[in-house]
Amino acid sequence: LVWDNLNTHTSAVMRRLIEARPWLTVFRLPPYAPELNPVEAVWAHMKKSMANLPVRTVEELVSVVRGRLRRVQRRPDLIAGFIAKTGLDFQPP
Repeated sequence: LVWDNLNTHTSAVMRRLIEARPWLTVFRLPPYAPELNPVEAVWAHMKKSMANLPVRTVEELVSVVRGRLRRVQRRPDLIAGFIAKTGLDFQPP
């Protein structure tokens, strides 16, 4: 499990839940490290693909965003690139 340091992820309750599952490996990201978070690369890609895109309504924007996310979803090579860009090794220690 890869987690950021959101306060609910680091609470005493969550620590107990993690400790009760010896099979679970948790990797914690630094408090703010967008370069280590593949989701940041996805959003940067999305924003670039939508630059200067005229939309008239929120509904139209939602439709465009969903369509662009589906395009990303259908390209496993692109997703692998976002993950590789982090330089992280996602193998358990």
